[in-house]
Amino acid sequence: MINNKKVLVIGWDAADWNVINPLMDAGQMPALQKLVENGVVGNIATLYPPLSPMLWTSIATGKHADKHGILGFTEPDANNGGIRPVYGSSRKTRAIWNILHNQGLKSNVVGWWPSHPSEPINGVMVSNFFKMVGKANNRERPLTPGSVYPAELEEILHEFQVHPLEFTSAMIKPFVPDVEKLDPKEHHVPIEGIAKILAEASTVQAVSTWLMRNTEWDFMAVYFDAIDHFCHGFMKYHPPRLPQVSEEYFNIYNNVVSGAYILHDMMLERLLELAGEDTTVIILSDHGFYSNQFRSVALPKFNSAPAIEHSPYGVVCISGPGIKKDERVYGASLLDITPTILSIYGLPIGKDMDGKVLQSIFEEPVVNASINSWDQVEGDFGTIPEDAKEDPFAAAEALRQLVDLGYIEDPGEDKNKAMENCANDNSFNLALVYMFKGNYSAALPLLEEVYQSVPDSPLYSMALTETYLALKKFDETEKLLNKISQDEESGSPKLDILWGMLLGYKGEYSESLKHLNSALEKGGSFPGIYLELGRLHQKMERYDEAVEAFNRALDLDGENAQAYLGKGTCLLKKGRFEEAVDNLLSSAGLLYHFAPTHFFLGEALFKMKLYKESSEAFEVCLIMAPRQRMAHQWLVKIYSEYYLNKEKAEIHTKYLDNNMSGTITIVSGLPRSGTSLMMQMLHSGGAEVLTDEIRQADDSNPRGYWEYEPVKALARDSAWMHKADGKALKVIAQLLKFLPPEFYYKIIFMKRDIKEVLISQQKMLNKPTDIFPVALSKSFEKEIERVEAWAESQPNVDILFVNYPELIEDPKMQIIRVKDFLTQDLDSEKMMKVIDPELYRNRI
Repeated sequence: MINNKKVLVIGWDAADWNVINPLMDAGQMPALQKLVENGVVGNIATLYPPLSPMLWTSIATGKHADKHGILGFTEPDANNGGIRPVYGSSRKTRAIWNILHNQGLKSNVVGWWPSHPSEPINGVMVSNFFKMVGKANNRERPLTPGSVYPAELEEILHEFQVHPLEFTSAMIKPFVPDVEKLDPKEHHVPIEGIAKILAEASTVQAVSTWLMRNTEWDFMAVYFDAIDHFCHGFMKYHPPRLPQVSEEYFNIYNNVVSGAYILHDMMLERLLELAGEDTTVIILSDHGFYSNQFRSVALPKFNSAPAIEHSPYGVVCISGPGIKKDERVYGASLLDITPTILSIYGLPIGKDMDGKVLQSIFEEPVVNASINSWDQVEGDFGTIPEDAKEDPFAAAEALRQLVDLGYIEDPGEDKNKAMENCANDNSFNLALVYMFKGNYSAALPLLEEVYQSVPDSPLYSMALTETYLALKKFDETEKLLNKISQDEESGSPKLDILWGMLLGYKGEYSESLKHLNSALEKGGSFPGIYLELGRLHQKMERYDEAVEAFNRALDLDGENAQAYLGKGTCLLKKGRFEEAVDNLLSSAGLLYHFAPTHFFLGEALFKMKLYKESSEAFEVCLIMAPRQRMAHQWLVKIYSEYYLNKEKAEIHTKYLDNNMSGTITIVSGLPRSGTSLMMQMLHSGGAEVLTDEIRQADDSNPRGYWEYEPVKALARDSAWMHKADGKALKVIAQLLKFLPPEFYYKIIFMKRDIKEVLISQQKMLNKPTDIFPVALSKSFEKEIERVEAWAESQPNVDILFVNYPELIEDPKMQIIRVKDFLTQDLDSEKMMKVIDPELYRNRI
């Protein structure tokens, strides 16, 4: 294809606006300031886990790690045994430069992590192994085989490799002003570390500028990891001084991080000059780096512990022809970069890509074609041949650097053990990816396997507990939490949070609150505890307390999307719609790809009579969650009655009619256990119910039976069940097993003392109550046991047991449990009014 557009992507690993903005305000980053003023800027949401090789591969592919296959810092070394740093050849999908190669465009890629061995693309690729120069006292570092493509450029580019020993004290002074006064014995390690980071960054810059001057290119990608390395080593000394940091060391090293950013701005100035004004420039980071109270002075001892210092939002700045100027972009994700680049070049977006085109950055609307997958297209994509060379020396050097940085533990001499640990870590990382995507079923077998392999790992056990909770496997959760409680981690606030979450799921709110308060006492204040407190108060409909908890979370972390979401939904319940919209927009701006945020935003905008904006929010929700029934229902209502659009109303109506085998609420229990009362409560609260009133009210049920006649024949005929889709239906316990499998069922099962049930039945049948039917009692008890076992074995069934006497005695708490279980916005006051204690007859 012919395309005269040019794109320059500059990666600054770990760059963060919280450090950049004060430097720009002080005039110390003028190159970036100019780019910001002439383009769009914003936060870019990272992915989980925030490990750089996984993230930069997602940036280059538009896909999550479960699709691209890069799962950590290391991988098993099939040729030499043991482990090696992860290679780009392990990537399972095509990157942006492969696609551009196929389309006849020239690309230069420098230092991308991971990109070794270099791929034979149309252009030049210099792998992430090229910049590694070995120990500081070894000038004679040979060039890593396979680190440069094409090979004829190896000798030329080798001349641009900078060695740490080339950095004099004068060159270190911008970072450590008193370097010449320091005791070499005490400070040689950090000073040598600074020199090594600077040498590698200088190498990447020198190679990149040479390529920009001496080669033709359409696409250029340059990756710098120096900010990340500087921050891991020296952020603890960044102003303001932390109490745990000595004043002496603070005074020596407090300028290192700022100096790193200023250096990058100086390098950026030259890159922009060479790129020219006709080039679209994208600067981004894969995550941020905490520079506030969440900074770490010492890290726990486990693999990838440094990732704790990574914050969830990196930086993105895009400037160039056709890009808006001096505006913000909201809701950007690392996954959006490759689709956006393809859009700039006018190329179709892969439907298998997880990201989207950042449409809002363009001055004119962009129409994007799509393709099922670029991986399915035949042709030359400049990928690595099967017999690509590997360099054990280079791999060992890169591995040592990962050990020195604290990303992995020293593998030692036991190669088999190192391979086993590596396999566990990568499986664990893949499970975290699935958890991040909400696919807990896929995460579960991976976590159970690694937990069985290393049962004393708190990382594995905590993640497995969270997954059990998400899948509502409460027995397994409790068993695992009891086991964890017996080890040394029992004092962990995280453990109390998990106990609190479990008890909250089970409706034991008072006990849940005790554990969450205990977590506060043990761990001090951090956002996660206040998030769970807020959610618990929200479930209990204590909205003022919930808002207070979410505000505390935001005081600690002003970029917490979940806290804004929680606060926004509480304000929505309280009728403070404008404030709700503000908070929900803040949440969406930070974490765009989360359907519930857009759903509640649509509801809040509707309440403000902003019908057009409301419909847009619900449509965005459906892009992310196409089967969200209530969003379709809202849109039918809006398009039919308010923001009139007959065609769109018909689209959503048709979808609801033809494509939604959705959720049916079943009210069940033994006859005379309170099922009619629960049906009345749901109806009064606003739920739609399926009844036919064929059976009339009588003395036994003066307010009616709330039944649907076809239910009686459920054992032989369930063809009518689609009529109950999205509604509540009464089905006695004995018929539950005949429910058709194509629906999802939320079952509210009423429990009542068997003696009370039998006495009530005897009276209803005009039979004597002085003779207790023992055989029938045992049969009913067995029936309840069968229901419990059946519900546990059904993947499409979720069940909540409600005790009838407790419903009468403490209706508010039981109504909260029902609403939480159904996730429906029912009217609690109207549900309460239905309950008449006088109708609780035959009480024992």
